[in-house]
Amino acid sequence: MEQGTLYIILGPTGVGKSQYALEFAHRLGCSIINADSRQIYREIPIASDAPTNEMLSAVKHYFVGSHSVLDFYSAGHYEQDALKVIDREISEHGTALLVGGSMMYIDAVAKGIDNIPDIDPSLRQDVLNEYYDKGLENMQQQLQKLDPEHYKVCDLNNWRRVLHAIEVCRQSGTTFSSLRKGQNHKRNFSIRKIGIMRSRDELYKRIDDRVLKMIDNGLVHEAESMLPYRHLNALNTVGLKEMFNYMDGRYNLDEAIRLIQRNTRHYARKQMTWFRHDNDINWIYA
Repeated sequence: MEQGTLYIILGPTGVGKSQYALEFAHRLGCSIINADSRQIYREIPIASDAPTNEMLSAVKHYFVGSHSVLDFYSAGHYEQDALKVIDREISEHGTALLVGGSMMYIDAVAKGIDNIPDIDPSLRQDVLNEYYDKGLENMQQQLQKLDPEHYKVCDLNNWRRVLHAIEVCRQSGTTFSSLRKGQNHKRNFSIRKIGIMRSRDELYKRIDDRVLKMIDNGLVHEAESMLPYRHLNALNTVGLKEMFNYMDGRYNLDEAIRLIQRNTRHYARKQMTWFRHDNDINWIYA
């Protein structure tokens, strides 16, 4: 029996989800559950374009600045944590509101994710060291031996996917393909997805302007403070990667800004490609 409704507001980066969600939350009388995989990290509010203090004061937000970049946090962890909050919100208000653009986080809540084990950090580092020492071809050969079925469908040129599949095989003691069921998990609430969109020109201008605002707000200083931790997956994100390269002397600040704007636009296109495959989204223009 359905106990309530989860509204999911989604869309590409820079489209204006946060402001729309704020107004929607006021109408529903509920809190906002963040579904942005970088806004959960308290050390990078500028790079992640986290909700402002004014927004946080206006409506209670979950999973904004709730973790450190030093924490290991996966989509599987998010699924478990978010479902607890959703159940509590629906129990109190009859509805819950989830907002974000991280495709894996949204799917983790709406569909559930496969029973993939968390990878021990030491194992992950071992696999990464092997990749650095022996190269991608060797890792591809390892994957072929460990999981011939997944080897046939894996993007073998994407080293991260190859390494992740090897990690799962070693961690679980079984094949990655056997753990990928591809079946949606049943939820005890109904789901309504609202997609926010704008014209491409307007979206791109908003993205470009936002990057300039991030610079004005102190992105360079924030990136400098993260330099000792640049190897962490939490910091492998647009905005910080370009800043780190700027600090390495690979290009000047103007070029770093241009690349952040360009790569953010690329990411927005990637998000829209993903979302277009979901026929359950009701799209509206902001």
